[in-house]
Amino acid sequence: MSDTILILGACGQIGTELTQRLREIYGSEHVVASDIREGDADFLNSGPFEIINAMDKERILEVVKKYKVTQVYLMAAMLSATAEKIPLKAWDLNMQSLLHVLEIAKEKHIQKVYWPSSIAVFGSTSPKIDTPQQTVMEPSTVYGISKVSGEHWCNYYHNKFGVDVRSLRYPGIISWKTKPGGGTTDYAVDIYFKAKEEGKYECFLEEETKLPMMYMEDAINATIQIMQAPTENIKTRTSYNLAAMSFTPKEVAEEIQKHIPEFEISYKPDFRQEIADSWPQIIDDSAAREDWSWNHSFDLELMTKDMLSNIGTKNNELLTAL
Repeated sequence: MSDTILILGACGQIGTELTQRLREIYGSEHVVASDIREGDADFLNSGPFEIINAMDKERILEVVKKYKVTQVYLMAAMLSATAEKIPLKAWDLNMQSLLHVLEIAKEKHIQKVYWPSSIAVFGSTSPKIDTPQQTVMEPSTVYGISKVSGEHWCNYYHNKFGVDVRSLRYPGIISWKTKPGGGTTDYAVDIYFKAKEEGKYECFLEEETKLPMMYMEDAINATIQIMQAPTENIKTRTSYNLAAMSFTPKEVAEEIQKHIPEFEISYKPDFRQEIADSWPQIIDDSAAREDWSWNHSFDLELMTKDMLSNIGTKNNELLTAL
């Protein structure tokens, strides 16, 4: 394949597993990983790697030209819980990095852009059940504010300058491979590790807090699928709703107890409860399913089996996305 891909923020969050999968598809030499700091040795040795601060447009452009990059996946971002502690820095990172990449695409240095949005674009005034593709979006976090603003910038650059930019509104993303990124849905990873390692878990959300979630394998598949879809199939240029399953801490604990009967859970809600309360419970992603045939593979039962079977394997770490 002739495409060469640059991933900004490749060492954290979805970037780690996305980089690995893209290298399997396109070949290692055609996927350039980058981050503000180096990753582990295995990651660095699996293909080209460049140190890039996503706030530095000239550095991004330098690497784009060096490798003749055709697509950029912008995965660098400051997530919800962390961003609430340093909101102005979060805004700068989340906005400037996007605008730099959109400008580079506008200038025809690259052909295609992927930028992730989030269910954090929704707020307390959005419908909680079957949240539609187009609805009221009044986010209560700086992360959500940056994402809803970014969606409009993506749409603007597509309509005004013809930039082929594509986006997904990720729900909470669960995996056992990379470290948490400071998100409100971190409990849905921690709970599995604590179940196996300690047999108990103290949750920072209330037991009936239902949130949309997705297993990492589905998230990676959706990301690559939307980027490979024919241009004419991409009818939404803000960001597509994306969904797989929704559950509460109580429900995931009960699923774990089917495998570890002695597992115990307790609850001590903190500031993340208010964030979670502002988000939807169930997402309507019918537009993605109709436009480019999105479909998920993992539900809570299958995910729980896979998580518990993988935790404890060599060199495992953990990751969440919101």
